[in-house]
Amino acid sequence: MAKVHQEVTFSAAPEQLYEALVNSAQHSKLTGAPAEIDAKVGGLWSAYGGKISGVNVELVAGTRIVQTWRAGNWPAGVHSIVRFELSADGKGTKLVLDHDALVEEHATHIDSGWKNMYWEPMHKFFSA
Repeated sequence: MAKVHQEVTFSAAPEQLYEALVNSAQHSKLTGAPAEIDAKVGGLWSAYGGKISGVNVELVAGTRIVQTWRAGNWPAGVHSIVRFELSADGKGTKLVLDHDALVEEHATHIDSGWKNMYWEPMHKFFSA
């Protein structure tokens, strides 16, 4: 199994990043695509119009999000695990992403996907 590890800093408070990742309306505004997020442990979530989905495993407001994660085109029953760790960093937030249990052939695509589909839009969203 493969893993993606990324560290990114944003000019927003940890609580703001957390809300952007777990609030359906904010997530949709951030990505420009439909999101449905039941922001409680055990709640289902989907983003990019259902192209990715999963279950919230652990939610610690402003600090940590752990979710099962799967792309809609993956075989049935195939899931990975995503962990977002948020910590204050000066006037902003350091976000550490660990995306585990990936099928090797998906790792490169997912690595660039986080940058293109999340980090770039988040930088724009929080600098607007």
